[in-house]
Amino acid sequence: MVLPLLFLFAAPPSTADLDSALKRFTELLSIVETQAADPVVTQTAIYQGAIPGMLRTLDPHSIFFDPDQNEQLKQMENSERKGFGTVVSVLPGRVIVLQALPGSPSAKAGLQPGDEIVAVNNIALARLEFEQIVGYLSESHQHRAQLFVRRPGNARPLQFVLDPELLDSPSVDRAFLLQPGIGYIRVNGFDPQTAKQLKEAIEKLGGEKLKGLVLDLRDNPGGVVQTALEAASFFLQPGQKLLSVKGRGIQEQSVDVPKTASPYAFPVAVLVNAKTASAAEILTGALQDHDRAKVLGEPSYGKGLVQNVFPLAGNTALALTTAFYYTPSGRSIQKPLASGHLEIEKQAEEFHTDAGRAVTGGGGIQPDILILPEPQTRLRVALDASGMITSFATEFIEKHKVQANFEVTPSILEEFQVYAGQRNIQPSVGEWATERGWLQSRLKQEIFNQALGVATGDEVEAQRDPMVRAALEQLVTRL
Repeated sequence: MVLPLLFLFAAPPSTADLDSALKRFTELLSIVETQAADPVVTQTAIYQGAIPGMLRTLDPHSIFFDPDQNEQLKQMENSERKGFGTVVSVLPGRVIVLQALPGSPSAKAGLQPGDEIVAVNNIALARLEFEQIVGYLSESHQHRAQLFVRRPGNARPLQFVLDPELLDSPSVDRAFLLQPGIGYIRVNGFDPQTAKQLKEAIEKLGGEKLKGLVLDLRDNPGGVVQTALEAASFFLQPGQKLLSVKGRGIQEQSVDVPKTASPYAFPVAVLVNAKTASAAEILTGALQDHDRAKVLGEPSYGKGLVQNVFPLAGNTALALTTAFYYTPSGRSIQKPLASGHLEIEKQAEEFHTDAGRAVTGGGGIQPDILILPEPQTRLRVALDASGMITSFATEFIEKHKVQANFEVTPSILEEFQVYAGQRNIQPSVGEWATERGWLQSRLKQEIFNQALGVATGDEVEAQRDPMVRAALEQLVTRL
């Protein structure tokens, strides 16, 4: 939330204290400039030394932008998201195409599911580490790129030249029914269109007729706070508090659900993890404090800062933390900062929801039901790292027509076991038996990814996801 600058300013400090501090600083700077063993560039000493040093005593999120950094910030704010529209599976040394989005540069060029991208702009991907591949692919999406592709059944590599285009990437990117009457919606961020997209997704799944909804905010870094508040008002009663804002330089400000709101009544379960942050935590905290939703997963990130960018002379700027966000019960979302003197460090005490349940603050949103990620087994790690499931899926759909009612049969599992054994993955009979259900789901997911699209594959993944299954169980018990 960006607050009016005039509203943010507190009373100025004592001019006598300020004059004294500035005098000491100029005296010190003068001595350094004239007496230091090496020449001192005044602007560098101030921009890279004095100002950042001062801000470090506040919090790690307040930042000074010198002219070059400020120009980069402006360019980022004005930039538009471009890309090739390719959904890929990144493995150690390998990149497999899962889907070329309809109408995208990749689809127009003829990239197909199962294609392996072996080189981009004459850089062989097999030589790069996993993190290097991810970074290099992200960078290459901003400019024209030459791709060398290995296609199953083709002896010679194929060559494609792709020009990035603006992509429509909705923040509400998944919406489907987990079972009749119970929906699942994933929100990966909050931009100006998110609330509208969320409303449309709910209506598409059944609207008021829904018996329950799983709202997945995992890996959601936040975004536009006002949009998150609008989304929260879809589930809360008119007049209920959404959040409050407190800071040394501003009066406390509260935001309530609009009196014109017409909320849904079906039960809600919210999924969060350690990467759920900022606006996503604000929405989650409001629903939790009013006992409107059951929160499942891991403790969230803990970012509840109000920041403003103040333009300064010389094309510089200051991003300053001016206040903190608090949930309706009064707890801070922000985790304690290194400075050691902020009010949020006093938030370990208990707060209470509308129904009297105890909740804690000062470190993200604590889930009502803690669910940790499913531990990886030796066989799962080996299969995922080798890309064997993806490769098997590519060969499978070349030989079989896959439709929406496809299931992985025991014979397909046996075929995959032989396929893996021929490639030196030969686990014990006990390991195969233990992982049988997981293997069926993973194979179905990868086959659907390439045959029917990643969105369809995600529906398969959701059915085996421990957090989604736990949320579904919570909703079913409330019916």
